[in-house]
This record gives sequence, C-alpha cells and structure tokens, in this order.
Amino acid sequence: MAGADAPRVVSLVPSLTEAVALSLPGALVGATDWCSHPADLDVVRIGGTKNPDVEGIVRLAPDLVVANEEENRAPDLTALRAAGIEVLVTEVRDVPGAFRELERVLRACGASARPRWLDEAEEAWAEPVVPDRRTTAIVPIWRRPWMVLGRDTFAGDVLARLGVDNLYAHHEDRYPRIPLPELRAAGPDLVVLPDEPYRFTAEDGPEAFEGVPCALVDGRLLTWYGPSLAQAPRLLAEALRAARR
Repeated sequence: MAGADAPRVVSLVPSLTEAVALSLPGALVGATDWCSHPADLDVVRIGGTKNPDVEGIVRLAPDLVVANEEENRAPDLTALRAAGIEVLVTEVRDVPGAFRELERVLRACGASARPRWLDEAEEAWAEPVVPDRRTTAIVPIWRRPWMVLGRDTFAGDVLARLGVDNLYAHHEDRYPRIPLPELRAAGPDLVVLPDEPYRFTAEDGPEAFEGVPCALVDGRLLTWYGPSLAQAPRLLAEALRAARR
C-alpha cells in the first residue's frame, strides 16, 4: 500500500510499470507505449523506452521517474534530471539483484509494506525445479542480424537457475551479433526463442536451427523482473522440458 504522501511516478520500464501498478494503485501517472501489463493500465503514454517524450514527462510533473540502465538512454535521463525530476535507475543482472531492486523501487514509490507477490516470487526462486542433466543453449533475441544473450544478463541467470547454460555467457559483449553459421556450429543442446524483443514464433526462428530442439518461451517470463517472477520458474521449466523431449 502507498503512504498518504506517495509520489507521482512515471515508469520507463515495462516490468517496473507492472510492479508499481499492482503494488501501489494510483501511483503511476505515466508509462511507455511498451508497458502492456497490467492490461487495464490507464495512464498517460510517453513514448518508447528508447525515445521517451521528455517534455511530455516534465509536463506530468512526476515526483519520481523509474528507469533502467540497460533499457533507457542516459541522455534522456540526464535531461529529466536537468528539469529537476528525481530519476531512480535500476541495474539488474541476476535474479537476486532483481529482488533487491524491486524492493528499492517500491520503497521509493511510497510502499509502506512489502507486496505479497514479491514474497511469492522469492519463494518460487528459492528452490526452482532443475532437471538432472544440465542443458547448453543459445538464446537469440534478434535476427537480421542475429543477436544472442551474452555475458552478465538477467535472462541468462534465469536460465542458469533452471539448468540451462548459455553457450555465450562468457562472450565479451552482453548481446553479441553472431552469424547464423557460427550459432549452428556452436552445437547447442537447445535453442531458446523468446517472443520479445524479436517476436520469434513456430514459423519464424526454429527453421534456422534444423535438427536442434527449440523452446519458444514467453519473453515476459524470461526478461521481466516484476510480478511475473512468481510464475516464471514453473512456466519456463515446463516450456524447456517440453522442447527437450
């Protein structure tokens, strides 16, 4: 629940938008065009995560803007600060870090108590179901050109905790561009294809990796740190298990 003097909040991160909206109804006054959860969210839309309407945000007169060092551009955040707006920037590289940052954001947004969904999410990740045999995988996030998860990513940590080891986890880049022949030659046990940021589908993606099992997964479960974390271990494990059969 929000305190009596809860700040007016603008969120530039879809997962944080969902977390704030469910935990502190009424606190959000603005969110990006990509903030799709909750489905009935009724706030002013202020553009994309990479191209927000800075002037529009200033006109909303928020007390706080919540952002992420990876999803949002530094010049936009600098411009907001120059306009006198407080900006809280999260940095999330693993599951424990997601819980720490969520608690920090909700506290800054006026939460007087820890939401139940956050407790449920931590409980779900305390002992996720892991298969007896670990699996190697590549995780494309884009094609034309092909890009995959590299080092030090939240999604990579999510998969590692579910028994899936990213073959590019030690690449020097966080999201390297890798030619398709090289991806095939890497010899993964599995290809994990999320539906965001690129919308991989059964007809768009698996055909590039003939002979390799492909797991089509909900990108929100893989990359969002928010209320979806409570269901993510179970639902992702089911999708990964189905692909390995």
